[in-house]
Parts: sequence; C-alpha cells; structure tokens
Amino acid sequence: MRVLLVEDDSVVVSFVSKGLKEAGYVVDVALDGREGLFLATSEKYDVIVLDRMMPIMDGLTVLKALRDSDKDTPVLILSTMDQVNDKVEGLRSGADDYLAKPFSFVELLARVEVLARREGMGRGAAKETVLRVHDLEMDLLGRSVARGGVGIELHAKEFSLLEYLMRHEGQVVSRTMLLEQVWNYHFDPQTNVIEVHVSRIRSKIDRAFPDGPALLTTVRGMGYKLEGPEK
Repeated sequence: MRVLLVEDDSVVVSFVSKGLKEAGYVVDVALDGREGLFLATSEKYDVIVLDRMMPIMDGLTVLKALRDSDKDTPVLILSTMDQVNDKVEGLRSGADDYLAKPFSFVELLARVEVLARREGMGRGAAKETVLRVHDLEMDLLGRSVARGGVGIELHAKEFSLLEYLMRHEGQVVSRTMLLEQVWNYHFDPQTNVIEVHVSRIRSKIDRAFPDGPALLTTVRGMGYKLEGPEK
C-alpha cells in the first residue's frame, strides 16, 4: 500500500516515513504543499498524511484543491493546531481524520491502517479485499496469506511484493517496476534485493508445496510472473 506524506519538518518526515516503511508501506514524501498537491493528483495513494502548516501552500488549501479535483483518497491531517474548532475546520474541509502534534507513531500507524482499510472497502462500496491466484489466497484486511488453506507467514516487504505480483496476475513484472512500486526506488541501486525477496517468496508459496503447480516463475531477461496453471 502507498502513503503520501506531505510534511516540511525533517524530523517528522524521518521517523514517520521510516516507521511506515517498516510496517510494509511504500512512502512518497513532499516537502511543501504545492509538491504534495501535484503528487496527490497525479499518483494513486491509499492514504495521504498531510501537515496543516506547510510552506508555499497550506494543508487546508491542498485538501480543498484535492477534493475539488474529485480525488477521494483518505487524508489524515497532522497539526499543532489542536483546538476543537481547528479539528472541525479540518474535517469540514474534507479530511477523514485529524491528529494533533506531538503524537505517538503507534497511534498514527493505527489511524493510517483504519483509513487504508476504509479505502480498501471503497467507503462502503463492495471492493475486492481478497486476492486469489489458483489456490493461493491473500486477505488484504487480515494481512494473511494461505495456499490450499495452509497459512504462510510473510514479512511486511514480502507481503507487499506478493500483493503486487498477485494484482498483476499473468503479467510479466520487471525488476524496475518492483523497485519503483514496492521499494519506492526510482533508480537501480545495484542491489540484489529483488532476487533475494523473490527467492524467499518462491520458497514459501511454491517449494513448500511440492504437490502443487509452481505459481511464481522467472521470465529470463524480462522479470517475474505469477499465475496459475489454468492460464
């Protein structure tokens, strides 16, 4: 899942982005309101964490412009303005939640998870919350994976990688696509992180189930593909 953090305080950016990444989220950062609005309207995010007091364009102006553009991405406002009237103004401007500074990261993470879950449920509309490829099943809300009813334990980044592959069932996914979408790298850092994680996932979803068909394959010179035998 992708989170946009719009925040100009370098200390807050550092610990929030680090914590969200450790929790399995892909995080983009904007350091001012104008950049935040550009990213929010040009990219797809599951949740936007938006500071209210921002340079160039303040948070409420960003929020109003976002809603005027018909973007309904859930927004959590962060602010030192913690009076009831401040919170009411933020919520009436289109925010889904409001968290006063200073805050606990554990609380912020819980609020982000709730908003992401609400977005995954389409704010009341029926949306897919379970991904399936052959007998491999991923519960996006419960954050669980099973094959043939047998639970598979994945680390946060493995879960994100497998989710991306399952969402692109039957498609060849390149190494660059995985670096950008799962690790948020916009360049090749000359690392074997993709190969290592793919190997771990393959051992858990394929090698651990020798009686079933292999689902994750390497397409030489192109990338990886996840699909069932019926494809």
